This record gives sequence, structure tokens and C-alpha cells, in this order.
Amino acid sequence: MAEEFGIRDAKGHWRPPYPVRYAPLLSWPPRPLGFLRWVFGYPGFLWPVNLFFLGLAVVSWYFLQPPLDRMAELRFGWVALLFLRNMGLMWLIFGGHHLVFYTLKLHGNRRKYHPEWLSGNSKKYLFGNQSWDNIFRSCVSGCTIWSAYEVLYFWGAANGWFPYLGFREHPVWFVAIFLLIPLWRETHFFLVHRLLHWRPMMRAFHRIHHFNPNPGPWTGMAMHPVEHLLYLSVVAIHFVVPAHPLHFLFNSQLTALTPAFGHVGFEGPVFGGWFMTGSYFHYLHHRFVTCNYGEATVPLDLWLGSFFDGEGSYSAWSSRNSKAG
Repeated sequence: MAEEFGIRDAKGHWRPPYPVRYAPLLSWPPRPLGFLRWVFGYPGFLWPVNLFFLGLAVVSWYFLQPPLDRMAELRFGWVALLFLRNMGLMWLIFGGHHLVFYTLKLHGNRRKYHPEWLSGNSKKYLFGNQSWDNIFRSCVSGCTIWSAYEVLYFWGAANGWFPYLGFREHPVWFVAIFLLIPLWRETHFFLVHRLLHWRPMMRAFHRIHHFNPNPGPWTGMAMHPVEHLLYLSVVAIHFVVPAHPLHFLFNSQLTALTPAFGHVGFEGPVFGGWFMTGSYFHYLHHRFVTCNYGEATVPLDLWLGSFFDGEGSYSAWSSRNSKAG
């Protein structure tokens, strides 16, 4: 069925009219103009997602965060404040996506990858409902473990346990770290994700996330607690590499909240082109499981032979890769 953009296959799955592409970060031969357009254009590396989360980190640090010296001792008050802030952000980002696309269905089913809506009656989900299952796992386990990493970092930073990097002393590195964090997050995600697809880990933990071949926004953080520990451990780099608390918050919030965008189940831009969301790259992973373990900036899947661009038959692609391996 033809749509305003993209097509649906015989089973009703939507795909864009072009193959999945990597960002021109490490392309060969180099594409300097394409690289600059990607860095500074819209949508691109800086805007809208990374600058949005940088702004969120700044607002959180200056307006939604206890003073660092107050966190030198573990106290219920400031620990609870961090947890409530994170819970509020989850409901704003994950809940906002769900409200717009699934409750109110303001975009209809245009550019929706999967032909069906979320399951409301299946025994594989807690409470028999996909949305409630995903919300429960995201809020009870996801938000708690996310907040625990933040508590550990800020408690340690307040006591001088972790290396510090300030803007006045190192202005170039201070800015550079913000640019490197999204690339580190993608690399860490790929490594952890490949580990979780090791058969014992898949059976014990990661299969819960893959209960959702038709993902929705809350699916992004619907995981086993062990997977939450591994996925959110991306912030542990700040325990050993000099950084500012703003770097930590940027990394932490980017990691915990962007899964809503990657699992929303719709292709952006939507609503007249002003709102970027969706990841067909990652939807292909949910649909087919054994491809696209990373994301579309750092080409680790491409280098390691697990990249499927969505064009042609997946079974034929998989067969070719098996023979090549």
C-alpha cells in the first residue's frame, strides 16, 4: 500500500523508500560536505536530539539538583529527589510519546512500522497487557537502577572519589567530552547488546525486551533488571575518566531517555516535519532479532557483518551472511 512516504510490504510492515543509511561520520571515501551537513543540519548530530538532552542536563543541574556538597552524605531527601526527577522525566518523554502516538493516535498509522497496535491481551506480558508490562518494567526496575547510578556518582563526586574536569582549567576538553559522549554511548550499547544476544544471556535476561517485536515508546526501557544494570553502566566511564557532573548528567539522561525515540514505532519526521523520532534501523532489530545491534552513527554492525539495510529479503540477507561467515 502506497503512503505519503514509504511503502508497506505484503504483511503490512512499513518501510521508507530508501535503505537504512549510516551517518557520514566514518564513511570512506570521506564526505566533508556531507559530514558538515550532518553535524550542523537538521536533523543531524547536534540538533535536535543531542542539543535537547544537553539543555535538559543543564536545566537539571541548575534547577532540579541538590547542591553537590549536600550529597556528601547519603540522605533520603536528596536520593528521593533524584528518583522523583527521573520518574517525572520518564513520564514526560516516554509517556508523552505514548500519549501522542498510541493513546490519542494523533498521527494515525502513517509511517507506523508494524501493522498492528500494541497488544492488550497476551499472557507473555505482565498484567496481560504490553503497555502496562513495559511501563512497569521501565518505572520499577529501569528508573530505580538509573537513579542508583546517579546516586552513586553524585555521592562519590561530592566526596572527591571520582576525577573532576572543569571548564576553566580545560575548556577544549570540556566541550569535546559533550561531543564524544553520544559516540561512547553508541559503542557501549553495541558491546552490551551483543553480549546480551549470547544465548545464555538471551535466555536468562534479554528475551524480556524481545517480547516486543512490535515496540512502543515504553518498550525502550522494558528490560530485565540485569539488562538495566548493563545498559546503564555506560555512565561508569565517569568513575575513572575526568569529567564534570554536567557530562555525567548528559550521558545518564541521554542513555535513559532516548530509547523512547528509538522504540516509538513510527518514522520521523512527523507532524509537518518538525518532530524527529523513530528508528527504522532499530525496528529491524526488533522484527528480525539477529541484525542491527547498534545504532546508525558508529558503523559497528557494518564492520562486523550484522548490518541489514531493510532492502530485499531478510532471509536472503541472513543466508548470504551465514555463508560468508
